[in-house]
Amino acid sequence: MNANKPTLHTVLSPALLHLYDIDDAIVVIIDVLRATSTIATALYNGASCIMPVDSVEKCIAVGRSVNGITAGERDGKVIEGLQHGNSPFEYGRDFIEHKTLVLTTTNGTRLLYMALEKGAKTIITGAFANISSVVDYLTSRQQNVILACAAWKNRVNIEDTLFAGAVIDKVKDHFQIHCDSSGMAHSLYKDGAQDLYAFIKSKNASHYMRLSAYGLEKDIQHCLIPDTANVLPLYKDGKLCIG
Repeated sequence: MNANKPTLHTVLSPALLHLYDIDDAIVVIIDVLRATSTIATALYNGASCIMPVDSVEKCIAVGRSVNGITAGERDGKVIEGLQHGNSPFEYGRDFIEHKTLVLTTTNGTRLLYMALEKGAKTIITGAFANISSVVDYLTSRQQNVILACAAWKNRVNIEDTLFAGAVIDKVKDHFQIHCDSSGMAHSLYKDGAQDLYAFIKSKNASHYMRLSAYGLEKDIQHCLIPDTANVLPLYKDGKLCIG
């Protein structure tokens, strides 16, 4: 193992973030179902930027101040008082191009703010929708990496862990990885890689069960397809823009 290689760690739940040094690392916020998939999709389809916020009240206030589109969900459902939800299918080019999206979600935007509070200086968002851009960025920067899974209300989930494993599978030769959670994520991905949708369905994944109960199987399937929106959302000055 080359000691000069940067390190990579996987944080399987926001409840574990405090255990890691993140101020000198690239932090990848992962919320596959559906926040980071939707963020990539909106930017790919021409959104000016995404403004992630951590409360409904702030979402409404910021939306008014920037004349933006307010969107968000709690527990997988659109929040009363906001205009739109958290489905990538809502953000086609004809709707979102040249607009600002102000977004709040149950897990992903909350984790982003936790990372900021802990001193993260470089934050990107990742999902299968933009996995190649994430991988290219991480391998080109030669910097320590934290793969931060948004999970579900601090409970580890399968789909974010699978994405972390997919990233590890592509970048492992570029990093020192002495991290059990990374090894677990990689093993899980190798088990499910042939058909991610069938895999999470067969495991009765909690978020699969939750969203499918709302009739959102199409969202789940779409969010597991690689490179449908291959851009790099980079956080700076309160906004996620294409990096």
